[in-house]
Amino acid sequence: MNPSIPAISGDLASQTRVTSDECLTDPYIIHYPWIAAVASEEGDRVELIECFDCIGGAMWVKKHYAKSPLVTSVRTVGSMNRYMLKTGVVDLNLEGSRFPAGISAVKISDSTIAISYLGMGGGGVGATICRATAAGVISSTYDESGGGKVAGSTLVLPRHSRVLIGVDDTDTPEQGATWTLVHNIAQAVAGDPKSTDPHRYLSHTIVQLFPVPFRTKNCVGVVAEFASTNVQDLIDRFRCLLQKYTLSEKTGMAVYLGFSPEELLPFGEKVKRGQVEPDEAGRLESKNLKIIMHGRGITGAIAAIPYYTRYDEALELYGP
Repeated sequence: MNPSIPAISGDLASQTRVTSDECLTDPYIIHYPWIAAVASEEGDRVELIECFDCIGGAMWVKKHYAKSPLVTSVRTVGSMNRYMLKTGVVDLNLEGSRFPAGISAVKISDSTIAISYLGMGGGGVGATICRATAAGVISSTYDESGGGKVAGSTLVLPRHSRVLIGVDDTDTPEQGATWTLVHNIAQAVAGDPKSTDPHRYLSHTIVQLFPVPFRTKNCVGVVAEFASTNVQDLIDRFRCLLQKYTLSEKTGMAVYLGFSPEELLPFGEKVKRGQVEPDEAGRLESKNLKIIMHGRGITGAIAAIPYYTRYDEALELYGP
């Protein structure tokens, strides 16, 4: 038998468990946990990464900000909206419901990235105070927002570089798992996401490789993505922990320093399709790609790098 719904009668306030002692600190503000920005080496492109707390608001923003002339693409990865931007300043012809908010300016200096937002009504609240209080913001200026106002803000963020660290072969048939070790090391070197640590851990991607005969079991490499303002410190700390905790003498670790590792995709696809020798992987070392640990796992470590956040492609098994 389904329980009946009790009738509501009398003083509604007396029937609720909410008391006058309960209150909301900021009833019309949703604070972004953190915001980061990565710049290209040439200083003409930016990836803006916004960690959100309210998925409804994030999807609304994604829909409308994509219409901004400075936004070339946007995608959602976990709890982050990631915007590819070009530099410049534009006028936004905002229109309620159709284009109520967007990004109006992107400027890069040697050490900072400035992002300007503009929105109307609730979109103005999101464009101003909601973002201004996020961890990672060096400074901000913003208008009064709310109601029907058009309001804007400018956030100044550290200029981060993208660092991709590929790892393979850290376990043995008896114990260990590369994907867990990489994640735990990444969290350790990045520290508290709400701190002023120079490294922010952005993503972790498991990449299925060709199942070679000498694999432990599943044959995967892993790539961890960071935004960093002190690249050498990040690499040194990661390498130190990897050397300390790996269970294998054949561990490979590679680091890609650059805005996009698409140049490595052909190699990654080759390693997904068949067995590739470490010597071939070693010949790929370049200005952007550094080999840190030279074990047999370097093949899978480098192959994993171009698949960062490309989860469907990364997990596809190409071989028989």
